[in-house]
Amino acid sequence: MAVLVTGGAGYIGGHMALALADRGEDVVVLDNLSTGFDWAVPPQAKLVVGDMGDQELLARTIGEHGIEAIAHFAAKIVVPESVSDPLGYYLNNTAKARNLIETAIRSGVKNFIFSSTAAVYGETSSEPVSEDTPKNPVSPYGRSKLMTEWILEDASRAHDLRYVALRYFNVAGADPAGRIGQSTPAATHLIKVAAQTALGQRPALEVFGTDYPTRDGSCLRDYIQVSDLANAHLSALDHLRRGGGSLTLNCGYGRGYSVLEVVDVMKRVSGVDFPVKLSPRRPGDPAAIVAKADRIRAELGWVPQHDDLDGIVAQALAWERHLAERGKVA
Repeated sequence: MAVLVTGGAGYIGGHMALALADRGEDVVVLDNLSTGFDWAVPPQAKLVVGDMGDQELLARTIGEHGIEAIAHFAAKIVVPESVSDPLGYYLNNTAKARNLIETAIRSGVKNFIFSSTAAVYGETSSEPVSEDTPKNPVSPYGRSKLMTEWILEDASRAHDLRYVALRYFNVAGADPAGRIGQSTPAATHLIKVAAQTALGQRPALEVFGTDYPTRDGSCLRDYIQVSDLANAHLSALDHLRRGGGSLTLNCGYGRGYSVLEVVDVMKRVSGVDFPVKLSPRRPGDPAAIVAKADRIRAELGWVPQHDDLDGIVAQALAWERHLAERGKVA
């Protein structure tokens, strides 16, 4: 029996595929390679190139490889882009996810792990944010993910399907062994962009908004290391295989850092005092969002191993250096 990882050639999905392969699981990756890379797929895994909304391809892949669980990561994830292209986000993140869920049910797959997001909470006065905090997404990205949570919730009531939806906060860092990391050149993740700026690949780091009601005026976020996040998915898979019920859980450390604080850490770790440009707020960005993350520890027994911002920043910087050297060789 195998695990299907949609988006497994990308950043977070790639780390999940690697974590599964590391513990000897049979892994099948489905990715259209629009933002992912075939070289990022673990050599032990099978790569199927295609669209996760293609129900015929999905049914064939599930049948041919004996898929017993699906970890669904394939999605569009850029908040400002979702504001300018809402229909594209609803198509990719909601409509195609609905097709995937339907095909899973029809094909007899009973275990489903969904890559959701803290963006489902939107602007909230709660800090930290618990799973029970009212959902008020302020971007089509957050709404598209919340809609898929609803689809899973309703489908699991009507069919023999159990799921764990993991609401990520801000994912950062890279595989501690240096095998994979965030590889999309135009990615908008703060720590990646800061690393690129420290290495001279960008002229300056742009900070969007310095007038938020936070301790230094910049946005406050909870940064979770990507391998810790992959291990949370392994714990979710184990929970479902044991017959555990459906769950929706936050994935974060429960501590927030501001954008300007992250910039300072990158400058210190890299030893480079790179330029910073202060710009107006972007649409769709909440002022602060930090996880209340005790439930995932209680329900899944998840114990983070990489809760250290300096270490996360150092991993991201090392991966950017690796990509730069890889580009020179290519």
